[in-house]
Amino acid sequence: MQIKIYFGEKPVYLCDELSPQLQEIMHHPEAVYIDEFSTPAINSLLHEIKKENFHAGIIKADDLDALKKSFFKHFKLIEAAGGIVQNDNKDILFIFRRGKWDLPKGKLEPKENTETAAAREVEEETGVKNLKLKKKIGETYHTYDEYGKHILKISHWYYFTCGGYQKLHPQTEEDITDTRWIKTKDIKEPMSNTYENIKDIMSRFFDEP
Repeated sequence: MQIKIYFGEKPVYLCDELSPQLQEIMHHPEAVYIDEFSTPAINSLLHEIKKENFHAGIIKADDLDALKKSFFKHFKLIEAAGGIVQNDNKDILFIFRRGKWDLPKGKLEPKENTETAAAREVEEETGVKNLKLKKKIGETYHTYDEYGKHILKISHWYYFTCGGYQKLHPQTEEDITDTRWIKTKDIKEPMSNTYENIKDIMSRFFDEP
């Protein structure tokens, strides 16, 4: 099992075993591998991440839940939810925000569950209605700094479908300047200008049966 957390475009993996992929990453000269999860070890890794030539980080522990809890203590946690939406033609719904293609998502409201939040955010950010929830795809993790605080955002992703032709309405107050149905064959266009966690969840979506 592993959890991948993005610091910008740089990944840090929390794991309880080394997969072939992680073993390959370990061979990179600028990768950092730690086989403990003490506070000094985590602080050391967080310091290394700031270096320009940092490639990736791996922290391994037998108890992944304990490692996750210890690592997450270094951040303010925010939960969000969003959707991968397909219409009858199997086109995928994307938004364009702040110079990058993205998927509709947003923070949970108080006492709101993740499925409800995902549907609400898709509707608010794109104008799409009558969503049908199919399944959960998974979670992504990424960090950023806001007002001097270190934030770790946990995004829950769901697969929705919707029928018929629907006119899209970008939520401009959320800095969304375009909403678009993109054909699967043209998916390389948004994937060439998006975030690493979006590439991650999209790859999982296409890999699933």
